[in-house]
Amino acid sequence: MTAAGADTRLAGKIALVAGAGTSAAGWSIGRASCVTLARRGAAVVALDAHLAAAEDAAHEVELAGGSALAVQADVADPDAMQAAVDAALRRYGRIDILQANAGIGKVGGPEEISLQDWDRIQQVNVTSLLIATRLLAPLMRAQGGGAIVTVSSIAGIRYTGYPHLAYSVSKAAVIHFARMAAQQYAADGIRVNTVIPGLIDTPRVAQNVARMFDPDDLQAAMAARDRQVPMGRMGTPWEVANAVAFLASDEASYITGTELLVDGGLTGKYA
Repeated sequence: MTAAGADTRLAGKIALVAGAGTSAAGWSIGRASCVTLARRGAAVVALDAHLAAAEDAAHEVELAGGSALAVQADVADPDAMQAAVDAALRRYGRIDILQANAGIGKVGGPEEISLQDWDRIQQVNVTSLLIATRLLAPLMRAQGGGAIVTVSSIAGIRYTGYPHLAYSVSKAAVIHFARMAAQQYAADGIRVNTVIPGLIDTPRVAQNVARMFDPDDLQAAMAARDRQVPMGRMGTPWEVANAVAFLASDEASYITGTELLVDGGLTGKYA
């Protein structure tokens, strides 16, 4: 079912959004992506580690007039992901789009981050791509093609002002994983690209990251992040979701193995 009032650029497509939920009230990149993909005609499989978060994202899709299935899975658990893919196939019969959005992080440099936290961050942010690709690439190949859109961060290409080592290294790996997979699967009609968000106003940022700027005044912390960006403001989850939807669509049919920065000009800024 195509979302009410939407265009049809993704009509007939089935999109699996891994990391569809939000950590607190508000719109995350994953949640906004679910709705944006649905508004362009895709049916959405909203996958999250927390069932309630997946159900909330699916509900938003349905409110927009689209079709959605909520599934719970740890993206770093191969068996759980297999079960989620099986559920999606039972419901929709195919999967055309993967948005690999799930990601976690913890502040700290080489001397602060624990090995346990390091390993878990790599598993969720990077190993999950291997698991999902191994499951979905054969399906997409048999269907005649597909689109994989990974979500990295400017932290994967530059230092962002505070120690965030495990997250940053994992997000750099996300970019290179997509580049390598794009080469392997290009002949199968499977495109693999990465969206690189800059400073985006999400619930996770409001809860955690912004307080690195001012732990006592959230408004001041958010204003400090706004001032870092040449455009004078943080981006919205919807602006990232629009980039995801473009790379997932046939409008990007000759684009693979590359990155789309959504950062308000931040990475081109000298200081």
